[in-house]
Amino acid sequence: MAKQQFEAESKRLLEMMINSIYSQREVFLRELISNASDAIDKMYYQALTDDSITFNQSDYYIKITTDKENRQLTISDTGIGMTKEELESNLGVIAKSGSLAFKKENEIKDGYDIIGQFGVGFYAAFMVADQVTVVSKALGSEEAYLWQSEGAEGFTIEPTEKETVGTDITLTIKENTDEDDFDQFLDPNQLKTIVKKYSDFIRYPIKMELTTQKPKEDKEDEFEEVTEEQTVNSMVPIWKKNKAELTEEDYNQFYMDKHYGFDKPLQHIHVSVDGNIRYQAILYIPETTPYNYYSADYEKGLELYSNGVLIMNKCADLLPDYFSFVKGLVDSEDLSLNISREMLQHDRQLKLIEKNLVKKIKTELVKLLRSEREQYEKFYDAFGRQLKYGVYSDFGQNKETLQDLLLFYSSKEEKLVTLKEYVERMPEDQSYIYYATGESNARIERLPQTEVVLDKGYEILYFTDDVDEFAIKMLAEYEGKSFKSVSSGDLGFDAEDSEEESKTTDQDQALFDEMKEILKDKVTDVRASKRLKTHPVCLSNEGEISIEMEKVLSMMPDNQNVQADKILEINVNHEIFQTMKQAHETDKDKVATYTNILYNQALLIEGLTVEDPISFTNDVWKVLK
Repeated sequence: MAKQQFEAESKRLLEMMINSIYSQREVFLRELISNASDAIDKMYYQALTDDSITFNQSDYYIKITTDKENRQLTISDTGIGMTKEELESNLGVIAKSGSLAFKKENEIKDGYDIIGQFGVGFYAAFMVADQVTVVSKALGSEEAYLWQSEGAEGFTIEPTEKETVGTDITLTIKENTDEDDFDQFLDPNQLKTIVKKYSDFIRYPIKMELTTQKPKEDKEDEFEEVTEEQTVNSMVPIWKKNKAELTEEDYNQFYMDKHYGFDKPLQHIHVSVDGNIRYQAILYIPETTPYNYYSADYEKGLELYSNGVLIMNKCADLLPDYFSFVKGLVDSEDLSLNISREMLQHDRQLKLIEKNLVKKIKTELVKLLRSEREQYEKFYDAFGRQLKYGVYSDFGQNKETLQDLLLFYSSKEEKLVTLKEYVERMPEDQSYIYYATGESNARIERLPQTEVVLDKGYEILYFTDDVDEFAIKMLAEYEGKSFKSVSSGDLGFDAEDSEEESKTTDQDQALFDEMKEILKDKVTDVRASKRLKTHPVCLSNEGEISIEMEKVLSMMPDNQNVQADKILEINVNHEIFQTMKQAHETDKDKVATYTNILYNQALLIEGLTVEDPISFTNDVWKVLK
């Protein structure tokens, strides 16, 4: 029998695929099983249009057998089979999709979809086999044919004997090397594991002869090995079942079975869409943060299936980073695949699924926030930081999606509140949403800068995460109300309403000018405070960079020494200012000492590092003695 050559391009593609495209050799079994499933699908479709064919579900299955002695692995199906011409056409040209052609020829639009890329997936077999033999008998044919190839050099086709319609693919498995263990593909238990991983939800039974230990009859304490045929796949995935049939326990058990986490999921989302693109999804919102969630080791993504066949363990493109905590899977019949299932095209359909999932996740989170506040706050404690990163990242393009999911501690309510709840409570004369930053709620409560804002009866939001102020700067406003820090140089009070505004004399201004000269590059100005009532001193800032943002940026690996424009504010009604005025008239050295002490006190109030602790303690000592 003369050997037929592959087309030159097909030969190069075969060599490239075997050597580089698939990162895991075990996916060859997924490809062959998917092709077998396609062949049975074709038989089913043929039965719908041909009254002479009776499609009895129990007669259709896929079987995997091993022959360790001869190093052979066989995948058999009871599908539609192939003629000689189909063998040559489908297996002779790489990237020729017999399934796709069948679908187009028969104008199949809905119902059973044909997912196999017969030709591409089939050749994955050469990653593990030295020789591949295909024996196939087509429906309605009296002849069977044997297709055989040892790789890129070509193939032969000749008549053979086969009693039943269908296809048997036999792989002669390669010998082990120092780098690769090919024996695993002759181990029934390992093959079962691969089937469960990739093809568990193929809709036809996948059968294998498996050996198990069973108690001997009448001797419960003694066991014997029993080999029997078993169906190793589940066939019907949970996401294709009717929601009404499923209980909370079913969803939770699936979460555990898929090893999405060791916790109990806080919420599940079951989606079934039959529109421009068809897909099902089961998504979970975990209760706790994974141990490595905020590290470079964490890998986001949903499992991606195409018609029940696992394509990717982690498809990152199905989730934006701000929802990277979501676990689960998506199964679609409409995803287009390129040269292999392992290399998914980032096409319009995938982006459409992502867009729809984002809307659904947000809707469910909003529903949880409104109806189960305690549960939502538990979620927010675990993943609220990620939502705020989402507001800040990508130049704020996701802020409309995320702003109603944010929570901050309220000075008035003494609990977490939404921005909407804050704005709805604002007095008519309040123009801004006020916030204060600090390491903890307790520390913020003692900040001198909060006094005048609270006296006005205005609510303050407490920002304790390092990302909070960055996110709010990107958010800019909420429902027409801008955000303003209590440390801002201008609090936004009208002059006539600022009863605490202090008047200064020319003598006071001369003192401020001298203090500014003493502090030089440390502050941009020294001025009388309009916000302090009982405290002697505080720092405020002007410009886009706040003092809290400076602290965060200073801890970054690429610290560029970005600094806020700091203003030292003095309470002119405090007795320390009277002391300073006297010193200004009589003892210039004391002015310098008092100025440095007040500045360092202001730094400590803000949680900033005192630049020269020794000088600071010496200044304090001068005052105490």
